[in-house]
Amino acid sequence: MRRSRPPHRLPPIVEAALCEIFGSAVCRVRLVPHSWYARLHGRAAATTRRNVIYLRGSLAQFAADPALMLHEYFHVIRQWRPRRLTLVRYLVECLRHGYWNNCFECEARDFTNAHLQRVMALLQQKEASPTQAAVRRVVSFRNMKESYGSRRSA
Repeated sequence: MRRSRPPHRLPPIVEAALCEIFGSAVCRVRLVPHSWYARLHGRAAATTRRNVIYLRGSLAQFAADPALMLHEYFHVIRQWRPRRLTLVRYLVECLRHGYWNNCFECEARDFTNAHLQRVMALLQQKEASPTQAAVRRVVSFRNMKESYGSRRSA
């Protein structure tokens, strides 16, 4: 018998910012921090399946990385949910074009690049006052821009 646990949720400010981009579907995505399943995927910080984001690290680490959040929520809401992305299609794309050039990853990266500034602005706008978390996100954003191409996520 499986014990029911309370769902893992993003901080309300972060969830609200993502809802501005993706709509209420954000609330229906299940988050699994410290997932053994994500760890099976090599260096990936997160991996997705239908309605689920499996995280290698903690929920706080995920919430502090707006680019990763956008990328993974895009996979779930815009690719898995309408069933454009399936495990078989993803594997075929990876075999044909490799991880970096498969159409699902390219589309998620393009979406992230197009919407990252807006999410950053929403996060800063929704915070009542500038805090250390906001400063960390800005620093994380700058570091992410320099190293985004080296991170893997599925």
